Amino acid sequence: MRFWPKLSILVGFLLAVSCSAPPPATPLETFKTYIKAIKNKDTTTMKLLLTRDSIKMHEQEAKSQGVTLDDIVKKEPLFDPSQTSVEYRNEKVEGDKATLEVKNPYGVWETVPFLKEDGEWKIDKKAYADQMENDIEKSNQQLDDLINQGKQP
Repeated sequence: MRFWPKLSILVGFLLAVSCSAPPPATPLETFKTYIKAIKNKDTTTMKLLLTRDSIKMHEQEAKSQGVTLDDIVKKEPLFDPSQTSVEYRNEKVEGDKATLEVKNPYGVWETVPFLKEDGEWKIDKKAYADQMENDIEKSNQQLDDLINQGKQP
């Protein structure tokens, strides 16, 4: 008879512990962890904080350059590791996507996209690169339009 009360206490304790697991990190907390990983040159953590598509993008780049994935991840962080501080603002979460504005070394606010994968927020560098490419194409098209109209920029 003494066994059952102890077992029920143990089961209750285990249920309480498993139900009180911490919530997943927010996009901002994920970004702060990424900042620490860059500062500590911790490429393993940096890779864990990137989306699968971002890792695939970096793997293709590494293959084309004949270097390792770690080399690319270290070489292409979202901010300059020599920055003493990184400013951020306006975290926005919409379903499984989120954004955070981050000030670059030139004082310009850039939007960093996040994607929730397997219940965790990941930095979506692939979407970031795609957005940069779209912005460049848009700027080039505007320049072409001005030139074709006979105007100088």
